Amino acid sequence: MGTSAWFFVTFVFNFFQSLSVQLKAECNKGYVKVKQVGVNPTSIDSVIIGKDQEVKLQPGQVLHMVNELYPYIVEFEEEAKNPGLETHRKRKRSGSSDSMERDAAQEAEPSTGMDPGSNPSQCSVPPKKGKDLPVKKESLGHWSQGLKISMQDPKLQVYKDEQVVVIKDKYPKARYHWLVLPWTSISSLKAVTREHLELLKHMHTVGEKVIVDIAGSSKLRFRLGYHAIPSMSHVHLHVISQDFDSPCLKNKKHWNSFNTEYFLESQAVIEMVQEAGRVTVRDGMPELLRLPLRCHECQQMLPSIPQLKEHLRKHWTQ
Repeated sequence: MGTSAWFFVTFVFNFFQSLSVQLKAECNKGYVKVKQVGVNPTSIDSVIIGKDQEVKLQPGQVLHMVNELYPYIVEFEEEAKNPGLETHRKRKRSGSSDSMERDAAQEAEPSTGMDPGSNPSQCSVPPKKGKDLPVKKESLGHWSQGLKISMQDPKLQVYKDEQVVVIKDKYPKARYHWLVLPWTSISSLKAVTREHLELLKHMHTVGEKVIVDIAGSSKLRFRLGYHAIPSMSHVHLHVISQDFDSPCLKNKKHWNSFNTEYFLESQAVIEMVQEAGRVTVRDGMPELLRLPLRCHECQQMLPSIPQLKEHLRKHWTQ
């Protein structure tokens, strides 16, 4: 091999080595570990990773290589080959990371038909399977991508305009629980910039409008806000009544995700973006989900979810 050819091969090798990243898929956990190996900047949703640093890439987030010249999106797919066997495995793994993911998904997945104010016992009732219905094998997207599918379904929508859509939460944590989602693809609060400020304001306004239009006769108090670390990809604003009268509110994590600083008030997020141009989530947020149960109205501590729910009855405004 001539000197010039050897130089060319060496140059190409060094070039690709300088921009390379290492990817490790954590399929059961629903994310990909990304490590920047080369010196050329690699970022996720415009946030620089840094050489030899490792971060998590969630489904729906955009991985950019070489100063955002090469964008990539990682998606998880799984094929249901043996439903019976898969169900058996999930039951055996209850309490493992699999079951924790399932609980996390319940915090934000959209509704499949529960009407606001309907009987809470309808929560998460699976549809009946007919004997003669054909069994169809299909490739299923990861549960964290569920919002992107559900927001397109007219049966789930309670309001929509050219900027946003409002859908019912599939696992409502109160009598009224909706999600306001922008049509524009925004993976998470970390991807929000000052250019999204008017959109955030519009989402808040729409949330207030839905409260008036659907729950106007109710005297229930409402809050609008975001989870600091959402389980579902795509930015979504929670609009939730403060009765928390729902069988879907099952554990400490569910309660604390709405009743600690883990729940970021919509107006506070708007002000943060207005002043700093981005949303900053402080460290230690996951620890908030393990705090003792405390009534959001009178601050009394309760030892269990059933006792908390019984206590909440005296605070309800009919």
